[in-house]
Amino acid sequence: MRTHTSDRVFDAVNFIVLLAFTLICLAPFLHIAAISLSSAGPILSGKVSLLPVEFTTEAYAKVFTDASMIRSLGFTVMLTVLYTLFCMLLSIAAGYPLANKKLRGRKGLMLIVVVTMFFSGGLIPEYILVRSLHLLDSIWALVLPGLINPFYLIILISFFANIPESLQESAEIDGCSHFRSLIGIMLPLSMPVIATLSLFYAVGRWNGFTDTLMYINSPELYPLQLKLYQLIQNNMITDLLQMEGAQMALVVPESLKAASVIFATVPILIVYPWLQRYFVNGVMIGAIKG
Repeated sequence: MRTHTSDRVFDAVNFIVLLAFTLICLAPFLHIAAISLSSAGPILSGKVSLLPVEFTTEAYAKVFTDASMIRSLGFTVMLTVLYTLFCMLLSIAAGYPLANKKLRGRKGLMLIVVVTMFFSGGLIPEYILVRSLHLLDSIWALVLPGLINPFYLIILISFFANIPESLQESAEIDGCSHFRSLIGIMLPLSMPVIATLSLFYAVGRWNGFTDTLMYINSPELYPLQLKLYQLIQNNMITDLLQMEGAQMALVVPESLKAASVIFATVPILIVYPWLQRYFVNGVMIGAIKG
């Protein structure tokens, strides 16, 4: 009985502590959301904390009616999907053979991968390479330079290496090629790590904008984070949203900035619960086939 009571107390304390940490992590997001939904007066007077004051959606109306923001959102979604797809294809293509201990020169290749985690060519050589390949001011300048993250590749290699070799040997006895073994055995068992790394690649690309500053000149190729960067750093509210002076009185810049932050953040947050089912399915597949 005492053990049962102590377990309940322990669970209650854990719940309270985790709830407190969750609220602390959510507080900045709630504050930004409250500012985006508040009118000009309370924002300028500093009365907005975690809840909207004098609720209004005027800031979101301005953001959603701006053609450049909507265009940047569509381009960013396309860029993120394309980048994540290519990253995972190359990571799987490199990780599967490197996980095979029988591969000749495996240690040397792994050493090369590890070295790239600590040393790089630098920004100037990278820019010269992109320019020499005639990739400037194109979507490929945002996709090709960072296709494989060595740390993520090592995670994938470790996961592949931990899958029992007997499964692949059985497939080889049944006449399966390496490609068929990869598609039919390795990938279904590796769905948890594939979903996780895909999410990491997608979030990294979604939040990236520094490479756009170096390689892109055309406004139609500006990702959403660069538009947000311009909005916050340069305070280009009038130019970005093309609002008239009378409309500026209805929405203060802080509210527009907050609405733009939420506009750029919510789409990637939606991906998390969508990928959660793939984590569960991947674990179940591994349990059944293992």
